[in-house]
Amino acid sequence: MKSWGLSFITEDNFKKHVAATIEKYGEKLESFDIKRFNKNIVDPIKLIFDKTVYQTSWREMVGNEIFRQRDKSNNNDIGYFHQRIFQYIDKCRVPENGKEGGWDVIYQNPDGIILPDGDVVHTVYVEMKNKHNTMNSASSGKTYIKMQSQLLDDDDCACFLVEAIAQRSQNIKWETTVDQKRVSHRRIRRVSLDQFYALVTGEQDAFYQMCMILPKVISDVVINSESVVPHDTVLEELKNIANSVGENDEDVAMAIAIYLLGFNSYNGFAKLIQGKDEADENMLKRIYAYAKGIATNA
Repeated sequence: MKSWGLSFITEDNFKKHVAATIEKYGEKLESFDIKRFNKNIVDPIKLIFDKTVYQTSWREMVGNEIFRQRDKSNNNDIGYFHQRIFQYIDKCRVPENGKEGGWDVIYQNPDGIILPDGDVVHTVYVEMKNKHNTMNSASSGKTYIKMQSQLLDDDDCACFLVEAIAQRSQNIKWETTVDQKRVSHRRIRRVSLDQFYALVTGEQDAFYQMCMILPKVISDVVINSESVVPHDTVLEELKNIANSVGENDEDVAMAIAIYLLGFNSYNGFAKLIQGKDEADENMLKRIYAYAKGIATNA
């Protein structure tokens, strides 16, 4: 059953999961206009330093700032992808939030699950993290105690801390500190995501296979879902501002447009509207309104 590329998940389920992940991006998929771009007031000095030092175009600079703002509002969308995909993989389930002990994934195999040290269990309880360094000592201790409690309740299980971005490919005994004491247990393990894929699918390179097919599937889903593609108008609106300030040098005019976003009420900038004809004055008033985040029909 590998005709489409992956044997451990169907094409329909994989595309469904990718589409659901994209939907999780929520408001980050909304297009950026200049009002949204400047909602928290951008730092014009930083933008101009960055643009000049990194020798980027205004298009790249504005695009980078929009990307930064979108990325800053990240709400674990990719964590959703890494976790929820296992609902489609045989013998795995993803409990609803707070159910079944609050585990992210539970893997059960009646034929037995062989651990690296030779132990055989029939259930693995998983706590999943996106990156190896996202847990502080308090969080690590709390997670370890939760795993210890699970082992006391069920002597036919193991507990995994699965890391999507681990320091290396690994399935090792997890050693951490709880109440200033170094602790470890052979059935409490720290496992990289590729090793967990290998365990539950029986294919050593299953995660690699998924990664290789993922870009095309994302592209196909996006192409067939026009509503998820944002159309940002910030650059065009900034160019309109630049064209209205009466500066012949395009680069300087764009810098002034950027300055107006953050410094529209500062001394000296008000003179930009002096001596303009009525059309230009209305344009600049609208610019100031945009910069202040005020909707206007002027």
